[in-house]
Amino acid sequence: MVGNSLIIILLANTCAASFATPNIPLLDGKIVGGSNADILDYPYQVSVQEFYLHICGGSIISTKHIVTAAHCTYETIASYLNIRAGTAIRNSGGVTIDVSIIYQHPEFSNVTYDYDIAVLELVSDLTFSDTIIAISLPNENQQLIAGTESVVTGWGATEEDGIGSNQLLMVEVPLVSATDCQAAYAPNYVITERMLCAGFTEGGKDACEGDSGGPLAIDGLLIGVVSWGAGCARPDYPGVYANVPNLRSYIAEVSGV
Repeated sequence: MVGNSLIIILLANTCAASFATPNIPLLDGKIVGGSNADILDYPYQVSVQEFYLHICGGSIISTKHIVTAAHCTYETIASYLNIRAGTAIRNSGGVTIDVSIIYQHPEFSNVTYDYDIAVLELVSDLTFSDTIIAISLPNENQQLIAGTESVVTGWGATEEDGIGSNQLLMVEVPLVSATDCQAAYAPNYVITERMLCAGFTEGGKDACEGDSGGPLAIDGLLIGVVSWGAGCARPDYPGVYANVPNLRSYIAEVSGV
């Protein structure tokens, strides 16, 4: 924090620069305070890549569709992108498939990061196996209870301003109520109904560069997509995720899932 202005970090590897306008979140997402993860335990996790290099995380929802963050696909085109699935190592192993179509939410704002969700359609089907499996999706507007433990996974850095991890990481964080999250980010940032929050008051564990677009899950159910936050794992500032239950209808509309 500099003076009275809050530095917000967005969670993608491709955008780490500061913005002059204080209400624009700054991108920087990574797993902090976590531990190594086995792809067998999180077989829905993929690396979203640009020219075969990791930029964001994503979640398999069908043999041909991946959910990620809209800020990961903003101002890019499908022919630049591919996904890597079936491996816990960021840029090797598993299988790679190119992206054919980007369904970026039409109401996504690159200023507020509202509606921060996109669906990628692949050029060919994934073959499901022990290391490649779709994650279940919640019901539309499914209620989420503050304090519920959730798990976030990704290849982001392990400390603020650090470098990305080559090994998939995971960390467990409790959900935070919308009221408490809004109080943390007031007055400069609005927590909308399309966002949900998770983290510890004392900080220390968080998704925060390279984790953007990755899954926040409860008991194998995709409930959030890594979006933005104030730095990484800072006390009093929970991580902010796209709220999958409240964006469920869009996913169904573009993917049929």
